[in-house]
Amino acid sequence: MTDFFLSLGMSHDWAWFVATICGILLIALPLMLGVAMIIYADRKIWAAMALRRGPNVVGPFGLLQSFADGLKVFLQETIIPSASNKALFLIAPIITFTVALLAWAVIPFNSGAVLADINVGLLYILAISSLGVYGIVIAGWASNSKYPFFSAMRASAQMISYEVSIGFILICVVLWAGSFNLNDIVKAQEGHGLGIVNGFWFNPLLFPMWVMFLISSMAETARAPFDLTEAESELVAGYQTEYSSMSFALYWLGEYANVLLMCALNATLFFGGWLPPLNIDLIPWFDVPGFVWLLLKILFFFFVFSWVKATVPRFRYDQLMRLGWKIFLPVSLLFVVIVSGYLMATGHFA
Repeated sequence: MTDFFLSLGMSHDWAWFVATICGILLIALPLMLGVAMIIYADRKIWAAMALRRGPNVVGPFGLLQSFADGLKVFLQETIIPSASNKALFLIAPIITFTVALLAWAVIPFNSGAVLADINVGLLYILAISSLGVYGIVIAGWASNSKYPFFSAMRASAQMISYEVSIGFILICVVLWAGSFNLNDIVKAQEGHGLGIVNGFWFNPLLFPMWVMFLISSMAETARAPFDLTEAESELVAGYQTEYSSMSFALYWLGEYANVLLMCALNATLFFGGWLPPLNIDLIPWFDVPGFVWLLLKILFFFFVFSWVKATVPRFRYDQLMRLGWKIFLPVSLLFVVIVSGYLMATGHFA
């Protein structure tokens, strides 16, 4: 894109700047539209599994329901508690929403089609996702209310607990791919399964890691059945109890943007990203653009997220923490040893 603006007579600095802004908009605007539509899809999936209709009034088939809800919260008054820290109270949802968008900068939508193709893309994802906890903790503290504060403490403990196991899971992927660059990780999955399957999920040593990553990503985003930070009766409505209007909407949008990010990471790290499912030339799906395959995989994983939310009973908080610290952490650490030992024994690092 920089070359295009250079051809228009711009200097290199201005061409790079304008190309970067255009790249950001090409990711952020479709993502915002996608968040609105997956909220609608989420409600439709829940309704179908409960034998209900779901949104069906606003627009054809209820497609405009999310936009109507957005207009409603936009027109509402923003109420700020009198005893709160007003500056931090308003900054907290902005932090959560902004961090949810920043991580998309390194997600490759096709070969080379990425806003920031950095060599430490996976480390960037871990660093950015870790910052999300600040928006939640600040919201609970700045509200000056004990219920949001209790929820913020639970949320931070939950997110930190599962980030540890996610880190060890990703080490296994990095060892096998030999790179922290997400483009290289996707390319390493081409024909990985018997030469015909694109994806690490087909690998017997990495399949358990994918299962743990899928469950951990639900816990990391406080998605049901792990939504204990905002669902239990003594917490009222969680860390966003005191929020209203667009401040609450930013948390809502940030949560779904994070869910989409985790779906994209599942597709990118274990299911071949933009690659087609099978590496067979006889099938004409190599003509399908890579971003279409990535989008289909993201939608598949989002359906799995909604399916789990609609059907699996909610965990207790002690069960949630026990799963993270006593099961996922030691198992993921054990698999780091197993995977690295196997790769050393087979000369993978030679």
